[in-house]
Amino acid sequence: MNLLQHSRKFFTALALVLVLTITTACGGPSSATQAVNQPTQIENRSGYSQLERGNTAAGGNFANWVVQTAHGLVQDAYVRDNNKLGVVISKQVKPNEVRPLAKSLVQGFRQSAPNRDLTVLMYAPDKQLILTARYDSGSKQVEYQ
Repeated sequence: MNLLQHSRKFFTALALVLVLTITTACGGPSSATQAVNQPTQIENRSGYSQLERGNTAAGGNFANWVVQTAHGLVQDAYVRDNNKLGVVISKQVKPNEVRPLAKSLVQGFRQSAPNRDLTVLMYAPDKQLILTARYDSGSKQVEYQ
């Protein structure tokens, strides 16, 4: 990979991190804590065009914002229960770029939903789950699976 391509990808990822950490799109934290159910594959429906972006207005707005500001790195996104973000990456994201992208998304999502345990589910373009990032608000650590 030449230096220009590498630099472009680095600056795109950096821009995404900055945008996600600066902008807040979701509402404040809710008082109820809900269990996180981890899907293993996004349901393939005939005539699939987009996922339902969110089961709340704030979650849908944040998912729309992620797709719009990802500069082609994210094909689709959804937010459930204001603590779970699912992202379908595009084919231009290389395998070694998935974890840094997940970390950027966790940082941005954390700004939108402070003081909450969060989950970011990363899906391949074929809708197969490839990475799960869990943020623990108590320890402020991210665990990848």
